[in-house]
Amino acid sequence: MNTICNKRVQVQDLGLIDYQSGWDYQERLLADIVAAKIDNRNRPADGHTLTPNYLLFCQHPHVYTLGKSGKQDHLLANDAFLQKIGATYYKINRGGDITYHGPGQLVGYPILDLDNFFTDIHRYMRLLEEAIIRTLADYGLDAGRIDGLTGVWLDYETEEKQSNGPRKICAMGVKASRWVTMHGFALNVNTDLGYFNHIVPCGISDKAVTSMQAELGREVPVAEVAERVTHHLADLFGMELMHEPSGFRPLEV
Repeated sequence: MNTICNKRVQVQDLGLIDYQSGWDYQERLLADIVAAKIDNRNRPADGHTLTPNYLLFCQHPHVYTLGKSGKQDHLLANDAFLQKIGATYYKINRGGDITYHGPGQLVGYPILDLDNFFTDIHRYMRLLEEAIIRTLADYGLDAGRIDGLTGVWLDYETEEKQSNGPRKICAMGVKASRWVTMHGFALNVNTDLGYFNHIVPCGISDKAVTSMQAELGREVPVAEVAERVTHHLADLFGMELMHEPSGFRPLEV
């Protein structure tokens, strides 16, 4: 573990970025941090390199991603149909099942060396959820958790048989290597919820999916939501934020 912990987090907005490009970028950042941690093993404690942390925000073109614990048959569309609706599909190395990403959804990828904060994946996931819960509260939405189901929900205490019932508004799935995290969360802001009809979202067939726009009856600026999420993450993790350009150019919508 680092003798001196680096609480600085570089915040980058990647704009609308192809899923594979965003994944590759995450992998590169994670590999660089892990390499620095391994190199620190050969250095005296007072000569350790401080490992960096990143908080990446983006949106993706229509894409379905299946986590390593997910089931292939939770994708309810074949290749021809995916092409028809302009969506792509990836099997990826995060936890969790299948989910959808698309325009109008805020995707957050914290690339954090947890040795700089705390080495507890369960606590890490709960704090990610808490940041989203607090963000939604800023908009007057009462969100929370459901035991045994990762992510953030509305009407999380209601019975499933009720007309609205619990509705998932934010999906989460992460990977960690040597306590360095990647992947993260996907908050439905102005998301086209119709795309969820072609999957069993997160492998859960008896609960609905919703968005901030659907609940509030109005479109919500995604950049504004990202600012609120960033604020709450910084508060919960004790981050020192540094906003930097990403070097990526947004795709044309």
